[in-house]
Amino acid sequence: MKIQFIGGVRSVTGSSYLITTDTAKVLVDCGMFQGMNDGEKRNLRPFPFKPSEISVVLLTHAHIDHSGLIPKLVKDGFKGKIFTTRASVDLCGILLLDSAHIHERDAEWETRKRMRKGRKAVAPLYNIADAAESLSHIEGIDYDVILKVAPNIEVRFKDAGHILGSAILELWVMEKGRKVKIVFSGDLGQKGAPIIKDPTYISDADYILLESTYGNRQHKGMKETINEFAGAIAETLRKGGNVIIPSFAVGRTQDILYILNQFSREGRLNNLNVFIDSPLATNATRVFLKHPECFDKETLELITKGQFPKGTPILKFSETPEESMSINRIKSGAIIIASSGMCEAGRVRHHLKHNLWREECSIVFVGFQAQGTLGRQIVDGAKTVKLFGEAVAVRARVYTIGGLSAHADKNGLMDWLAHFKTKPRRVFIVHGEEKTSLEFSKAVHEKFIMSAYVPNPMEEVRL
Repeated sequence: MKIQFIGGVRSVTGSSYLITTDTAKVLVDCGMFQGMNDGEKRNLRPFPFKPSEISVVLLTHAHIDHSGLIPKLVKDGFKGKIFTTRASVDLCGILLLDSAHIHERDAEWETRKRMRKGRKAVAPLYNIADAAESLSHIEGIDYDVILKVAPNIEVRFKDAGHILGSAILELWVMEKGRKVKIVFSGDLGQKGAPIIKDPTYISDADYILLESTYGNRQHKGMKETINEFAGAIAETLRKGGNVIIPSFAVGRTQDILYILNQFSREGRLNNLNVFIDSPLATNATRVFLKHPECFDKETLELITKGQFPKGTPILKFSETPEESMSINRIKSGAIIIASSGMCEAGRVRHHLKHNLWREECSIVFVGFQAQGTLGRQIVDGAKTVKLFGEAVAVRARVYTIGGLSAHADKNGLMDWLAHFKTKPRRVFIVHGEEKTSLEFSKAVHEKFIMSAYVPNPMEEVRL
């Protein structure tokens, strides 16, 4: 048996791992590369395997960096089933179609530009029809159920506490008379996050693939984080500016709405004027409300009391481009939550163009900003950035509220690993920028005296 690390190693994007046994080929995640200098080129490359030979796909969660190449996989010949949680099935239904729409739009724009120069048209990576076809392959299963997915291979999905429907995978492989257990952490959430349950602890494994997004740093405590978030909003509104929050449509946007509602319930910030400028986030919020089985006790109690999702903040959901553009005429008092979370695409770029140069405004980042993204440039202190071909000064105040991250920090990852009652043969450190993964690997080895290794992209390891 062997595992190939196709993506999601020494980077935080393109997660994909291929398990090859005597009886099957199992692909865990099929993520798109985002934010990297060669990310677009990597997405266009042929898969390093024949899609038709893959027995089954197991999906940890719906985020595009884990699911975004599924339509391409099906388009290129995959015929089998894709298993994930029921909530992830519903989220994929909106995320993959939205991704296809973006690819179609970008290809159309690039084609017009090329044809003016007498060059050939370009085709999208995949289109809406491809995405729709891929959804027919996805099948939802419940948490905590052991399922046979291929000859001599079983899987169980456990709650990862990252986003709605996110999962840790326990994979059992019987080969040559021995049973080997591989645990994929997926993206692990942090304890005490709003809405969804905390990550599940696992007790045993022969091999572990452990994410390391924040493997070299600690988040601020949730109470301190929420105080910082409230302070950023209050200060910006006092100065007469707008608050721009680049936010992932799934998970982070719903957390922010929960916290803004909490501010109102507690009387800290009243009559907030909140714009959700993302049709995808609007649809994702509807999906959230369909899956209370994923909610933690506190959220369920609020729903029972009728205090969530309703509240005193004035929420306005922008559906059309015209509604989105009208927000840019508002000069003060608006809290604008817009996709994408790393500012790589979507409506948030228009709001940055209209507000980034204004000293009275603020940009509040509430999630990880990968290398090569516009969000990372701003967080790293760029004085100007390019938006729609125009240089825009960065004069707005920039806040990074790391404690709202959907990823566990170093302490959270260590705590999760500490709950294994038996020492694994090896821990593979994945899903982190190279420097972070290497530092975290060293820390794991020193604390637990176990073999920890950071694979290279496309590396194949025999288990």
